[in-house]
Amino acid sequence: MSLITDKVFFNALMSNQSLVLKVGSRIENTSIPVPDDQFDNEPVPYIIITFDGLMNDENTKDSSFEGDNDKVQISIEVTANDREELGDLTTEIRRTIISYFESDDHEKDDYDLIPEDYDFSASNVVYDPTKPCFTQTLTYRCDTKP
Repeated sequence: MSLITDKVFFNALMSNQSLVLKVGSRIENTSIPVPDDQFDNEPVPYIIITFDGLMNDENTKDSSFEGDNDKVQISIEVTANDREELGDLTTEIRRTIISYFESDDHEKDDYDLIPEDYDFSASNVVYDPTKPCFTQTLTYRCDTKP
C-alpha cells in the first residue's frame, strides 16, 4: 500500500468541502493535467499532491530483500493569490489531514493507506512574480507498511 500513500492524502483533502470550494475544486494528484506552456495560466489557488519517493527500512529475518517498514514522502504544494490566503489554506490542509487520519468515519475505504506515523515539515514561502502567486510546500515523511 505504500506506493499509493498519496491517494489517502488526496482523499483527506477532498473530504473537506470547505477547502474544495476555497480552491475551486483544483486539488490535483501528481500534477495539473495541462501542457507545460499552459501551466502558468492556471487559475490560483490550487493544491497539488505528489508522491516524492519511498525508501524501505532494514531487512528482517523473514525476508532478505525488504523490511517491514517503508518511509514515504508526500508533498503538498499550495499556491494562493496572497500570503493571507496561503496561510489560511495551509493551516486548513494540515488540520484536515490530522482530522481525517484520526477519524474512524471515512467515506472511502482507505484505512490501510493511512500512515502509521509521519513527520511534518513546511518549506519557505515563495512569491512568484511571473504568475503572480505565493507558494508553500507541506511535506509529510510517512511510516507505512509495504
